[in-house]
Amino acid sequence: MKPRDNKEQLRRIRQMERALGRASTALKRLSSALDKFEEAREDINTLSSYYGSDLWKQDFLDDESGRLPKDLKRGVLSEDGIWNMLEELQELHERAKNL
Repeated sequence: MKPRDNKEQLRRIRQMERALGRASTALKRLSSALDKFEEAREDINTLSSYYGSDLWKQDFLDDESGRLPKDLKRGVLSEDGIWNMLEELQELHERAKNL
């Protein structure tokens, strides 16, 4: 039996091995990211409820009036902080639907 030229076959198998490696790595990273997202889901829901609530409005007004300590971290009282996070969440939901 005459040996066949298997250069194309070897090239294909190597290409598929690289694709498998990239896909496997991406799936592991996605799984890890989803685990972290699940852990943060309660925080996201809490922030969503807080943003625009009477409590948030009062906290915002108290900050604007200088009633809160100057060294208090207050990203949640910016008008864009929580809003941007919720918008990003919505964009990711839309993106995931299109996968």
